Amino acid sequence: MQPKTIQVGAQTVAYYESSGKGPAALLVHGNSSSARAFQRQIESSVGEEFRLVAIDLPGHGQSAPASDPDAVYSAPGYTEIVVQTAEKLGLQSAVFVGWSLGGHIVIEASDQLPKAAGFMVFGTPPLDLPPNIAEAFLPNPVMGLGFKPDLSEEEAEAYASAFFAPGFDDIPSFFKEDVLRTDGRARGALGVSIGQGRIKDEVEIVANLTAPLAVLHGAHEQLVNGDYIRGLTMPTLWRGAVQVIPDAGHAPQWEQAERFNALLAAFLSDAAG
Repeated sequence: MQPKTIQVGAQTVAYYESSGKGPAALLVHGNSSSARAFQRQIESSVGEEFRLVAIDLPGHGQSAPASDPDAVYSAPGYTEIVVQTAEKLGLQSAVFVGWSLGGHIVIEASDQLPKAAGFMVFGTPPLDLPPNIAEAFLPNPVMGLGFKPDLSEEEAEAYASAFFAPGFDDIPSFFKEDVLRTDGRARGALGVSIGQGRIKDEVEIVANLTAPLAVLHGAHEQLVNGDYIRGLTMPTLWRGAVQVIPDAGHAPQWEQAERFNALLAAFLSDAAG
């Protein structure tokens, strides 16, 4: 994949685009990751059919560090980046796909994306206020690493490994590399912003969405509590249920790309009408 860049306010944002010309999707990665996590979508037959655009959030991947870390490295800051990127790339009517932190971002951006065809999230438990972390997430010692500015090689490897189902032994090295490449201030400032309450009530948002919402979940997640998600009120939930992907953990788009891509293509087709 070859990145392109655009200027979004004071930020230089890198993005990758597939060759497809069909209905579009904007893909947003998770904390300390990058758009490379969506390589198996961008370079797949789904990418040849649909217009898939995956961005690097500020301080991640090939995007420049934040010009104002306290403001940009937060849910409101990332939300603004996604909304403005969609406008600049003509993606206001796209499906917005978010993985992990990216899912929280697209949920929180939904009220600023009135033309969106739909939303798809995975590895993302919508949070209420104050966030019920103990119920939404599984007890895993790596969770705190997502808010620690400086990570050792061993910590970065442990964090990246938790993205995958236990026993998955084909983890690309770039997942760890992306963790180490991420601006450490992004993790620290994000944690501070959550502690300050600079997030929206995502449980209320999904309960009041009018656009279709697809929720995917890896059957062997190590980080997110699937039972918590299934207990939420989500009236526009696609197919009326959380779509569980067998033999996958937190990163089903990589671990089970064929199954994930089939769901993505089906949702894009349904959302396009």
